[in-house]
Amino acid sequence: MANPKQKKPKAELPRGFQDLSGRSLELRKKLLETIGAIYHHHGFEALETPIIERLEALGKHLPDVDRPQGGVFAWRDDDDDWVALRYDLTAPLARYVAENRQFLPRPFRRFQAGPVFRNEKPGPGRFRQFTQFDVDSVGTANIQADGELCLILARCLRAIGFADDEYVVRVNDRRLLDGLLDVVGLEGDERRGDAMRAMDKFDRLGEAGVRALLGPGRKDESGDEAPGLGLDAAHIDRVMSFLLANKGQDADQLLSQLGQLLDGHGPGLEALEDLARLAVLVKSDAEIGHMIRIDPSVVRGLGYYTGMVFEAELTFPVMNAKGEEVVFGSVAGGGRYDGLVSRFGGEPMPATGMSIGIDRLVSAIISRGDGQQHGFDGPVVVVNFGGPDDVAAMELADMLRRAGVRAEAYVGDAGLKAQMKYADRRKARFVLLEGEDERARGVVTMKDLAVGSELAQDISSRAEWLAGQPAQQEVPRDQLAELLLGFQGEQM
Repeated sequence: MANPKQKKPKAELPRGFQDLSGRSLELRKKLLETIGAIYHHHGFEALETPIIERLEALGKHLPDVDRPQGGVFAWRDDDDDWVALRYDLTAPLARYVAENRQFLPRPFRRFQAGPVFRNEKPGPGRFRQFTQFDVDSVGTANIQADGELCLILARCLRAIGFADDEYVVRVNDRRLLDGLLDVVGLEGDERRGDAMRAMDKFDRLGEAGVRALLGPGRKDESGDEAPGLGLDAAHIDRVMSFLLANKGQDADQLLSQLGQLLDGHGPGLEALEDLARLAVLVKSDAEIGHMIRIDPSVVRGLGYYTGMVFEAELTFPVMNAKGEEVVFGSVAGGGRYDGLVSRFGGEPMPATGMSIGIDRLVSAIISRGDGQQHGFDGPVVVVNFGGPDDVAAMELADMLRRAGVRAEAYVGDAGLKAQMKYADRRKARFVLLEGEDERARGVVTMKDLAVGSELAQDISSRAEWLAGQPAQQEVPRDQLAELLLGFQGEQM
């Protein structure tokens, strides 16, 4: 017998995690299929790696360095080795390539989808587990590989359904940022990393927030203190001039303006040449190339980037948790990480890749209203009157499924009113009735809840059901599947 005083477990999730169901999962499935088809069409091959890696294989590249274990979920296993949940799909890819380099073609072109985990401070829209969909070219230093990924990213967003005025792919180069930090005299890997992370928050915090992080520091929304780098006003002005450089001008003019801010810094000038070449490469694609633009404010927070970095931003407005209208923001990003594979030894292995945030895309689609298309995305529900009719209900649902219709027969013991409420909660558009009279005449009564959903709360008998003519019709049984398939196609 259980101890009545024993503390019961809480039926709640840890902070930073979420349950997903219904339309969110349907959208995720559709996004994975759409994006995966584009990756595959471009010649990339699928790969799957475990969600757990050796901690040393992952490295310390996350932007949130103040969290335990550098922002990862890590523990000692039975062999006393440190292991961790992967924080992205790129570090495991680097381990895989280093382990199998003698068997792989060069470049090795792979794509992979899966959950990743960050031991970071959760907040609105910021979770500790989320799904990424990556594509990478490992073993090539050619800028053409970076340009190809930018174009693929733009194609993915267009294929998902975003119009050209709703997104942009922005490109920068970390060597420009390194050159800028050299010019302002910022030394030390830790301080330079802090500066990169501060600049990476430009879209979220704006000019004032980044100025505070570069200077005296700031308090975040929770009241926590974020120490500043203590740069003087002149150096902060130079950094902000770089981030705020006119992105609306011609690429050549923008690159010339950035070059002046770098004071002849060698690696930075090489980066400008690569960006100029990338601009030419993407313009050669007349269909989608205009969606890629050079933007000096793109930083990317991960520490393993060594060259070109890019980010996709959705530009349409949404309402935030405070009821304010804001631009939705970043949904994907990536860049060049030429030193990640060589960490494991062996010859240098240049690489470039990108990651699309599937959960961010789901949120964007729902925020825009597309995720609730029709409001009816559940299966067709077949009413079960009990007795001999329960077998008939199962047979009707099975017939529809064989024809390709998503359908279920009600399997509970409730009456008609409760079954109608059930169909409403399942977001079913159509409810089917096939009693003895309908079977004798070879028809099925079909109720369209999109027309008469309000009636679902008021029906208590079969007679009332049959009286609701505006929202229902009798359909010949042999034509039912074809009719429902047509409506099902509209909902997808």
